[in-house]
Amino acid sequence: MSTTLLCANSVQNYKNKAQKLELSKKHYWHILLHTNDDESEIDDPNFFFAKDGKNNPEHELAATLDAFFSDEVKDDNSSICKFPARYAWLKEQLQADDFPTAICKEYDKIFARVDPKSTTMVFPAAHINSPASMFGHTFLRINSSYNSKLLSYAVNYAANANTETENGVVFAIKGLVGGYYGRYSLLPYYEKLKEYRDSEQRDIWEYDLNLTQEETVRMFRHIWELNGTNSYYYFFTENCSYNMLWLLEAARPTLHLRDHFVYQVIPLETVHVVKQAGIVTQENYRPSKRTKLLKYEILLDEKYKELPIELVEGDKKAEDIQSDETISIDQKRYILESGVEYLEYQYSRGKIKKDTYLELFHKMTSERAKLGITKPLDIKTPPNPIDGHRAVRAQFGLGVKDGDFIGYLGIRPAYHDLQDSSYGFLRGTQIEFMNLLASTSKKETKIEEATIISIVSIAQRSLFFKNFSWRTKIGWDNDYLTQDPTFGLSVGAGFSWGNDIGFFYGMVDPILYQNSSFHAGVGGSIGAKIDKYKDFNTNVEFTQRVYDSGDKQLLIKAAQGYRISQNKQIVLKYDYKDKISKNITRDEQIFRLMLKYYF
Repeated sequence: MSTTLLCANSVQNYKNKAQKLELSKKHYWHILLHTNDDESEIDDPNFFFAKDGKNNPEHELAATLDAFFSDEVKDDNSSICKFPARYAWLKEQLQADDFPTAICKEYDKIFARVDPKSTTMVFPAAHINSPASMFGHTFLRINSSYNSKLLSYAVNYAANANTETENGVVFAIKGLVGGYYGRYSLLPYYEKLKEYRDSEQRDIWEYDLNLTQEETVRMFRHIWELNGTNSYYYFFTENCSYNMLWLLEAARPTLHLRDHFVYQVIPLETVHVVKQAGIVTQENYRPSKRTKLLKYEILLDEKYKELPIELVEGDKKAEDIQSDETISIDQKRYILESGVEYLEYQYSRGKIKKDTYLELFHKMTSERAKLGITKPLDIKTPPNPIDGHRAVRAQFGLGVKDGDFIGYLGIRPAYHDLQDSSYGFLRGTQIEFMNLLASTSKKETKIEEATIISIVSIAQRSLFFKNFSWRTKIGWDNDYLTQDPTFGLSVGAGFSWGNDIGFFYGMVDPILYQNSSFHAGVGGSIGAKIDKYKDFNTNVEFTQRVYDSGDKQLLIKAAQGYRISQNKQIVLKYDYKDKISKNITRDEQIFRLMLKYYF
């Protein structure tokens, strides 16, 4: 009997056995295909052997067995080498003793280089000035037997788009509607740290998981299968964090992490879910370059604060700092160390040419080396993001307006605003979607607020960081000259300064709103937030608006929040609104006590 006939008999026997065992209905086979409700989320036809493999797990399993037993050359390009996770699982389930084998040199080489031992989930926190990054990000690190985690490999999933050259509005729209392909990538962990911690100024949180070596190897096999495949990227659902959950379930299929998400997948929420699953064993914090430079701003004496910048700009020489006997040795160390950090930061932003960077880096590090070894920079670990509130918020409360009692009820799918407790969140950031607040009284029941999107980035200016603050809002609210909710759009900018107690800011907001017809205006605001204490959160803002009709309006908003627990907060609010038109003044004052619950 010929070899071809023997293979045909074998593969048919295994197909029959697979059908009898109903392997195509098994949960793990659906994980390997990224299948939900019998349709795969992988959109690349090269990922499937069957023509209808995307929609038919049974046909895909049979076609996979045909591919494994085909007469193709059993090398790196073979089906066995391209799909090691399918191969290992099918061989195990079918208890196969005569499965074909292949020589997978490339897979074996990368496997040995990655050396998978354990797994860590990594959460780069929010970026203060990037709306696309305010939700944070997650990826996985595959830990090896090396002592240094920097030599481990990172598994990432991202939209195939250049966010540096792509128009921000276009990027947001295409990301919402699946206008990009998303791809997995495997690269050294130190490269991801350079991208997020150094270039993008984002603190890094690492969550070690209790996945065993066997489970980590199982996950690596599946990662290999996904290499080069394309899937449509959706900002709210099939995004970076959601696709990491597929990998964790491929490692341990009993986790069912994706079941927690329906209409949105926020990166920090995936970390919460992983923590709830009980698989986080240890947490580690890596401060960003921004955090380090802000620490140096505190350590540097006032008279030396400009020296690191002057070193980078070439106005001062490192050897002059080192030889200056009027500067204490500690201050010399701080000046040179912060100079190196600031140099690297400016280079990562493309502000310094490579030759200049290398020359200055060599000079500053050489002079710093002459000052001896000292203790590492003592940076206090901030509150852990997973100790902050959850994304979905429900609120209800009572208020008084013109002597009448009013009841309030609201819901917000995502994610955080300035009046929420900032514990575990990046200071000065707000990003809200679809916030809805309704009120009811003896007189009427109405919608008070219906926010489509609201984004705020109040970035405190400092020695090394000269950020603008900005904010934008689209939706309906009562902050106009009318008594009913009015649709409006505002985009504003300004500046902010702060310290460890809190921060204050000034903003100018051009406004466009619709009341029977479109009108325009401009508002000037000053505000402050006190957030030094874990459980207390104070917000005050005064706004003076001038409209194209000539009317003027003063708005005052004040809120005092108290954090009862991680996901409960009480807020006492005061709102004042007036209208001045044709020498007639009307004002409106509302006092509210709200209970907010996050889940």
